[in-house]
Amino acid sequence: MKRYPILMILLAGLLSVFACRQGSDAEERLDGRLGEFRDFCQTALDSLTADPQWVRSQALQRMQDEDDSLVWYYYAGVVMKSYFFTFDQDSVRYYYKLGRRYFQGQEDNPAVEDLASEYNNTMGNLYARLGSLDTAAFCFEEAYRQRLRGVSMEAAPDILMNLADVRSRLGRYDLGAYWYRRALLLCDSLQLTTPKTPIYYGLGQIYMALRDFDLCDYYFNLAGESFSSMLPYEQYIYLNNRGNSYYYREDYPQAMSYFRRCLDLVERHRDLAFERNLCYLNMSDIFLKMGQTDSCEAYLKRCRPFFEQINAVQALYYADTQDLGLALSRHDLASVRKILARSVTPPQLEPDILLIRNTYLQRYYEAIGDYRQAYRYQQTGLHLSDSVRGERVRMRVATAYLRYAQDSTLMAQNMLIQKKENELLEMRQTRWFWVTSLVALLLVLLFLYMYNKKKAALLLARNRRTVSSLRLENIRNRLSPHFIFNVLNQEMAGRKEEERHELASLVKLMRRNLELAEQLCVTLAEELDFVRTYIDLERRSLGSSFYPEIHLGADVHPEQVLIPSMLIQIPVENAVKHALRDKEGDRCLWIVAERVPEGISIRVLDNGGGYRPGSRNRGTGTGMKVIMQTIQILNQKNRAAIEVSIHNVALPSGEKGCEVRFMLPERYNYTI
Repeated sequence: MKRYPILMILLAGLLSVFACRQGSDAEERLDGRLGEFRDFCQTALDSLTADPQWVRSQALQRMQDEDDSLVWYYYAGVVMKSYFFTFDQDSVRYYYKLGRRYFQGQEDNPAVEDLASEYNNTMGNLYARLGSLDTAAFCFEEAYRQRLRGVSMEAAPDILMNLADVRSRLGRYDLGAYWYRRALLLCDSLQLTTPKTPIYYGLGQIYMALRDFDLCDYYFNLAGESFSSMLPYEQYIYLNNRGNSYYYREDYPQAMSYFRRCLDLVERHRDLAFERNLCYLNMSDIFLKMGQTDSCEAYLKRCRPFFEQINAVQALYYADTQDLGLALSRHDLASVRKILARSVTPPQLEPDILLIRNTYLQRYYEAIGDYRQAYRYQQTGLHLSDSVRGERVRMRVATAYLRYAQDSTLMAQNMLIQKKENELLEMRQTRWFWVTSLVALLLVLLFLYMYNKKKAALLLARNRRTVSSLRLENIRNRLSPHFIFNVLNQEMAGRKEEERHELASLVKLMRRNLELAEQLCVTLAEELDFVRTYIDLERRSLGSSFYPEIHLGADVHPEQVLIPSMLIQIPVENAVKHALRDKEGDRCLWIVAERVPEGISIRVLDNGGGYRPGSRNRGTGTGMKVIMQTIQILNQKNRAAIEVSIHNVALPSGEKGCEVRFMLPERYNYTI
């Protein structure tokens, strides 16, 4: 019984773990599906720019097998990105609208906010390529706000870089630098190293636009240190911007070397169609500046159909600007007028392209003698140059402030990180304390369980040894030597043929005695057969005044009733030896077995004057000790116990006798 509290504690622990497990099954299944998606991203997203069609096919295949809507839209976001890299803008818009409808029905879910941020970031990149810079900036700002409400902040620097690039293209170099440095600060806060490379060449691009080539080269050199680990489209952006920096320095051969490296890169990655045609457009401008008009015209013819097909207004405006330069270099003023007539000015223009266009327009109006217009475009160009210089001054002030703010923020961030690390350390220590305590408790419980089990095993072994020793002692003491020798002497003296029956009964008694000593339980029929043999042998010594009687109830089936071995024989032997042998007059012995509501009742009753502790015939009590200890061992293994009672009774004849009563429960187990 002492083991039950331990088992209850273990059971309660298992039930609590099971209940928690049931409550978290749904979350674990979702985490498992998202874990599979992250594994897919690690293997597939690096190939997104190199082989977007293969990545798309893999994602679409997983979408067919996915039954969770959130994970399905995660894979759909990868498909959307793959269409962006192949510049299938209709498919990008389709998946974007599909995602927006899903996100509107999902509120207060950080995982959904992260996913919506991915969709808006991809859509912003599409608008940026098409020249819709304000719309692109809106998408990037929304993506950043959604990312702040999510959990995967490691993707936030990429969004900030895209926003900085759009602001720079709109001529807001101060905002561009601000967002780049914000991204750099976020990388330091999150202890990220990989996203810093695009920030460096983004800052290099801003200082290139401000014509601060020292800082431009500084940041480009920082980015170039990680060139081999960049993705293909990142390598393209780096090479393209580096070539532009030499273009604005009018170092056209060096610029051409970078653009040729760009062309070699995009030729190896055929899915970078937009980048390839933009490279043709940049190279045509370099050929124009180097006076190689035929090559310029050839590259323009290569890229114009692509930009017309996708309606990239800024790229077409830049191509028209180069056509103006070609016509002016050939003094073909009629072609200039045609170009101006067909050219469409985009609502948003990059300042550098506008400055190039104004230079060509100034030359054109000077050539046709319209000096007022030429002067106007000259003033516009000077104003743009002054704006660039003013922007450069503001940038230097802003850079100093941002660096100070960044240092202050980093210091505060480091303090916050240290605080969080201390809290995390304390939480880990608390967790380890409880884990250690739980393990120690489990070890103590295990020790107690093993100790009790060992103790029970030792007790069982001791009981078995006790039973064995008692059985041996019973064999030695059950039949008195005086009785055995008297019987043998009588048999040997007479040696009559008709008296051999007694000798055979003695042999049977001794053999059966040895057999029963080896058994823990026997049937009531076997026990009574042994008792009858014993009584028959005792009749000669007790004489004709000995009246034994055996009564069995009508509902008692002796072949089906199991009792402990010697349960009846030992009280019978005690009654004969210690109560009836020396009694004067009639010697009566009754054995009664009957069924009662509690089970089987067995009584052994004599008229020998009752139990007298001080009598000289009281005996050693070895037989009853064997019975009582055997019953005690058996009762330990049973719910209902065998009850034993010994008491003196008054008989109807007026005599006093001793009654030994055994109460045997139904379905008693005799297995130790």
